[in-house]
Amino acid sequence: MAFPSILDWIALGVFVACWVVYALVVDRVPAIRARSVIAAMDEHRRRWMIAALPRENRIADIAAIGNLMSSVSFLATTSILILGGLVAMLAAPDIGRRVVAALPWGAVPDDMMWEVKIGLLLLIFVNAFFELTWALRQFNYTCTLVMAMPQDAQALRHAEAAARLANRAARHFNTGLRSYYFGLAALAWIVHPIALMVASLLVLRELHRREFRSAARDALTPH
Repeated sequence: MAFPSILDWIALGVFVACWVVYALVVDRVPAIRARSVIAAMDEHRRRWMIAALPRENRIADIAAIGNLMSSVSFLATTSILILGGLVAMLAAPDIGRRVVAALPWGAVPDDMMWEVKIGLLLLIFVNAFFELTWALRQFNYTCTLVMAMPQDAQALRHAEAAARLANRAARHFNTGLRSYYFGLAALAWIVHPIALMVASLLVLRELHRREFRSAARDALTPH
């Protein structure tokens, strides 16, 4: 039985720092979050809910929310399938280690390290499942609020509440997506600790590009 090496601990530290620090900065620092594609979409969803107020027939709005829910549901279902595959990898370490041994520069883990690395992936995709299913439930609640929005003096308050709920659902969906991104980075740890560090930094770079420097973000932000 071998414990994680210094290189493994460094790689794990880089991975955790990339994920946790990025999430804290982007989600908790208002000045930074305001420049993200997520914040831009929050405002568009708010405008959507207000625009839905005068419509007597809101079937199109419910269909649009249903389309969002189908994407969330697909990823939630996929995370369950991934968890099943990871449990199978945990139960059959010899097969997995033979695959790693066939890779160039692969550092074949022993039994303990195999369980640690697969365990990390299990934690990541369990987190993804909970985030995505909570997003799905909040989109469900949003459907109810949209159909229940009155056309009276309280209408704007109800529209604002529906927008806040839809925005929270979108944030949890985004958090679930980040779990997928960093889950792919964690998969590289099976091959080598250096691969984990490189993959974590590449995922961090790609997330930053998509959320702050992408063409989609420019299109959503008023000039």
